[in-house]
Amino acid sequence: MSRAIRKAVPDQAQRDQSCRHKLSAEAYDLLRAIASRQLRGQRPGATLNTTLVVHEAWMKLSYDENRQFVDEDHFLATASRAMRQILVDHVRRKLAEKRGAGAVHVPIEGQQVAEPDAEVQLMDVEAALVRLAQHAPELEQIVECRFFAGYTVNETARILGRPVRSVERDWSRAKTYLAAYLKSEANN
Repeated sequence: MSRAIRKAVPDQAQRDQSCRHKLSAEAYDLLRAIASRQLRGQRPGATLNTTLVVHEAWMKLSYDENRQFVDEDHFLATASRAMRQILVDHVRRKLAEKRGAGAVHVPIEGQQVAEPDAEVQLMDVEAALVRLAQHAPELEQIVECRFFAGYTVNETARILGRPVRSVERDWSRAKTYLAAYLKSEANN
């Protein structure tokens, strides 16, 4: 992270116009880097691209006049949550379209069903994460940073203001919980 964004964030709270402009440019670049990293492994023909994610995240983060960021890490943690919401909302819309958006359903009992695709898997992870947040909200934040924003363990620790070892341990706990939840849902 650059020094300019660190300096600009406190000035944003003071609504200094020149610093807000600096924050805007650097925050946009930061969001673009996060989105690009997250969408790098997408399948060809994917309907979600870096620009769309960045613009939606930018709108979520910048158009609320009452929203203020305490520091750069607070901005990054909030950006992680925004990226999660954007990805999940996009998948929900896609899955709703796949379900026919009101078309007549044909029963498939006795038919072979294909493996769940990436969208369904993301929605399963989202459901597991919502459940996890009910029991351990601190683990939810780690998953948002690691899974949805693609931050490293060290970046996540800095953003959340926690020791690296604590984040490593809780990341492991979160993955174990999510895997167990997904396995139990698959068996039902």
